[in-house]
Amino acid sequence: MRLTEEHDQLRTAMHKFIEREINPHMEQWESDEIFPAHALFKKLGDAGFLGVSKAPEYGGLGLDYSYSVVLAEAMGTIHGGGVPMAIGVQTDMATPALAKFGSDELKREFLAPSIAGDLVACIGVSEPQAGSDVAGIKTTARKDGSDWVINGGKMWITSGMQADWMCCLANTSEGPPHKNKSLIVIPMATKGVERARKLKKIGMNSSDTAQIFFDEVRVPQRYTIGSEGMGFMLQMIQFQEERLWGAANTLGGLDQAMAATLEYTRDRKVFGKSVLDNQYVHFKLAECATEIELLRALIYTATEHYIGGKDVTRWASMAKLKAGRLAREVADTCLQFWGGMGFMHESKISRFFRDGRLCSIGGGADEIMLSIICKLDGTLPRTKKE
Repeated sequence: MRLTEEHDQLRTAMHKFIEREINPHMEQWESDEIFPAHALFKKLGDAGFLGVSKAPEYGGLGLDYSYSVVLAEAMGTIHGGGVPMAIGVQTDMATPALAKFGSDELKREFLAPSIAGDLVACIGVSEPQAGSDVAGIKTTARKDGSDWVINGGKMWITSGMQADWMCCLANTSEGPPHKNKSLIVIPMATKGVERARKLKKIGMNSSDTAQIFFDEVRVPQRYTIGSEGMGFMLQMIQFQEERLWGAANTLGGLDQAMAATLEYTRDRKVFGKSVLDNQYVHFKLAECATEIELLRALIYTATEHYIGGKDVTRWASMAKLKAGRLAREVADTCLQFWGGMGFMHESKISRFFRDGRLCSIGGGADEIMLSIICKLDGTLPRTKKE
């Protein structure tokens, strides 16, 4: 992936926005366990950050996906993972399928105002008994005249307490689990939608996360994204962008964790010299830096393939797997070098330690990524029937 002056300009613009509109408020938003999504997203929309790779006719910039990756990486400078995660849901998790497969009418009603920052979106796939097991979801949508009537519920929904609409995966027939699902837009103000509770998490505190119930929720069948019964496939396609975005954003966070740790260990004195002066410390940090650059190369390669029109399920899964593992490894290594201050709730590294842990779970757990890679590489063990 070749970075140009235009990429640098976009990155610089995002950094300036973050320092002006986000970081000054992060401590308060972390304490409140929610941030004002509508107000912030409107500013992001006005600045053009919510539709970088979306079509210009719906308010996007029409740029290739490398620009989305650069933005995701740049958002690693935000002082916490919750806000960039919510932004990523808006740009690269809840809207890709709508942008690619939705009708013009549906895109003008929901995509265009989401790009403008007038609507907040959320993605509804996970359920209490079906997180990474997407095929196992239980939420149903039955036909009644020209409407869908939806029952069930969704769990761990980012921005769920504030979202205006959900891209919801539901079972729309009794067929095989990979062919009986559809993606449906659900306006969250619809009768029967219950925002049951805001969930308390160990990290990503500035982002509100909700449990949602649907009780006879009625929406028009024209709110279906793409073709009926194609929801599982469309969500798998949507996951490619979600996983690339998540890996790139983690990459930015890793850079910041390393920078903060280098500064702290250079200044912290133990036994008459800085912590960084110990060979074990600077060698270990050098190893972490090397791993981060390898991850960057993997993400950029995956992005280049994606821009070239290739199916990047394998590369995106590898990038997501490595990002989650590295977030845990680097956070733990760096926190150790902070000593007692690393264990303090307010320190930068402890927040990254808490927030970064989600990368190995959300959007498909590490074990799912490994299974995908094994399947695509043909390394899954054969059964007796085979």
